[in-house]
Amino acid sequence: MRVAVTGAFGYSGQYIARRLIAGGHDVLTLTNSPFRANPFGDKVRSVPFHFDQPDLLAQSLRGVEALVNTYWVRFNHRLFTFAQAVANTRVLFDAAKRAGVRRVVHVSITNPDPRSDLPYFSGKARVEAHLQSLGLSYCILRPAVLFGREDILINNIAWMLRHFPVFGLFGSGDYQLQPIFVDDLAAAAVQKAAETQNEIIQAIGPETFTFRNLVAAISKTLGLNRPIIRVPPAIGYASTRLLGLLLRDIIITRDEIRGLMENRLCVDAPPLGQTRLTDWITQNKETLGRRYANELRRRLPPQPLVP
Repeated sequence: MRVAVTGAFGYSGQYIARRLIAGGHDVLTLTNSPFRANPFGDKVRSVPFHFDQPDLLAQSLRGVEALVNTYWVRFNHRLFTFAQAVANTRVLFDAAKRAGVRRVVHVSITNPDPRSDLPYFSGKARVEAHLQSLGLSYCILRPAVLFGREDILINNIAWMLRHFPVFGLFGSGDYQLQPIFVDDLAAAAVQKAAETQNEIIQAIGPETFTFRNLVAAISKTLGLNRPIIRVPPAIGYASTRLLGLLLRDIIITRDEIRGLMENRLCVDAPPLGQTRLTDWITQNKETLGRRYANELRRRLPPQPLVP
């Protein structure tokens, strides 16, 4: 097939593109970072999103049979917002329909909720509803947390454990999450791109952790003996904000803390992924957390080289 995947130069999109290429598919990527290095060479053609030019966006998708969408933002920023992400995704799906794309695989989130005052989860719910209203064949994948070599959350927990004598939890740490290996998600996305059934799939891994147990598992595997203590969420947020200023990054937001503590990253469903996070941490313990993974540095697009 000819398949378009958003963000093939990014995190999950890169794994999806790699599996599409391995499967013999013709791959196009839509990107906000046209000047970012293309790790696939001539195997993946790159075009800008053109959200502000829907006709041009639709033209870019002519001949594409399936669209795999990973586009989203993690938090509001002066250069991107949840409101823009919702509007842009609607433009993308509308353009796909106009271009004759027959199938959309959309990466969402566990527990999207149009009534939530958390814009991440309410925005994801609005996007899902728009896709379902278009009459296109669709599959919605709902992962909780991704882990992999380019991961942010697991890596930076390990980085903090390596660099600080104590690790603070937001409140009790009893809230749960179900991480899925990024390549397991990619395999599912590629498989579902070739199918036709409309479905929503909870894309979770085979292990369920409380946040406290996740931190403890990482600490133990790295051979560290760090006290894990409860911290009032407001104090925990203030501490991470101060550290973020020093690192020139946004480590976590108030809304993300609420999402964790409201158990929005956990569902009652069979696992989609088979890779166990505990096994992956063991296999990668020598490199995990050696360097801090900067979200803003990854998110902000590189600028063109000026001769």
